[in-house]
Amino acid sequence: MKPTGTIPAGYEGRDGKLLIAGADVERHIDAAGDTPLFVYDLARVRAQVASFRAAMPAGVSLHYAMKANPWPPLLTAMIGMVDGIDVASAGELAVALECGASADHVSFAGPGKRDRELRAAILAGATLNLESEGEAARALAIAADVGLTPRLAVRVNPDFDLRGSGMKMGGGAKPFGVDADRAAALVRGIVAAGADYRGLHIFAGSQALDPLAIADAQASALGLAARVTRESGAVPPLVNLGGGFGIPYFPGETPLDVTVVGDALAGALAARDDGLADTRFAIELGRWLVGEAGVYLTRIVDRKVSHGETFLVTDGGLHHQLAASGNFGTVVRRNYPVAVATQFGAAAVETASIVGCLCTPLDRLADRVALPHADVGDVVALFMAGAYGATASPMAFLGHPAPLQRLVDGDSAKPLE
Repeated sequence: MKPTGTIPAGYEGRDGKLLIAGADVERHIDAAGDTPLFVYDLARVRAQVASFRAAMPAGVSLHYAMKANPWPPLLTAMIGMVDGIDVASAGELAVALECGASADHVSFAGPGKRDRELRAAILAGATLNLESEGEAARALAIAADVGLTPRLAVRVNPDFDLRGSGMKMGGGAKPFGVDADRAAALVRGIVAAGADYRGLHIFAGSQALDPLAIADAQASALGLAARVTRESGAVPPLVNLGGGFGIPYFPGETPLDVTVVGDALAGALAARDDGLADTRFAIELGRWLVGEAGVYLTRIVDRKVSHGETFLVTDGGLHHQLAASGNFGTVVRRNYPVAVATQFGAAAVETASIVGCLCTPLDRLADRVALPHADVGDVVALFMAGAYGATASPMAFLGHPAPLQRLVDGDSAKPLE
């Protein structure tokens, strides 16, 4: 038997069925029409935004990295709650604008922007976070061709990383951003070319649960921003300090204490270099805002025993939840929080593996976990499913249908549809 991650606080059951936003899982499935189904509770997202606002120093902006979950109904709600949207492709840019984002609140990062993507951002009036000197030259040439002043920021590849992060974005050779020792020269170049200089983007890593590590990275980012400012002679209107806030997917992990991060950042901002006195600051978050708000529901279609091991075969799988299968950014496979949603709260009586419907041994949603007895027709709930789910998974693999998605609001008194 192997342990699972801890189900996020606040998820409860009634009459043996998991409740999401006050309604049981079968009701959500009936309303959506089928499984597999992602259900997102907007109340949980709203609570995370409120936690951020309460913990961070006044004036620090909150940006949503929409790569975490770009589903339009959710994104539309997010646009009304945050101060900016960070996109990573022209496709995301188009979706953000269609969902109501103002272009002057959109920034576009990514190491492989094609000319047509640069053109789309410049025409829309979004900020381009430049990843290289070559990208800067192309953006300036395109802006001259269309007769517009481009909004340009410089993404800096920092000379430090975020300790304990699940994915390091700095601290060595990286495809992201301009190396720290070349950033000032690039800033001087784009200012001299007449661009609208929008500031710096410094992203050191992601998925960290140690608040002191995040605080150290933010302090280092402030120091780096001050250095680039001194060397370039150009004050950045905005410094995006990146994100890095993690959520506890796995056994033994605990939620990030954002108050520690906020207190440390308040001190660092109070002591910042005079050159950054008029600079605004932002933190860019994705999974921390939406991850715990999502639950993936998939129905058991077969129960089988092979060489003494029990397998619960579901109608979902890694084509919707690649990360939970252990095939997206993890070295050692560990189990996400999981439950039999139609036997919620029942005692565990057996060890079973939950597998998907794909013809690959990689399609395993839970590996030898303790569960109540579950049979064909029961529903499995996979938690922490609000980020990097559907669009971060190979949905076209083997031709299975896309999952259904449903946005609900646990704070609303309105009945579910």
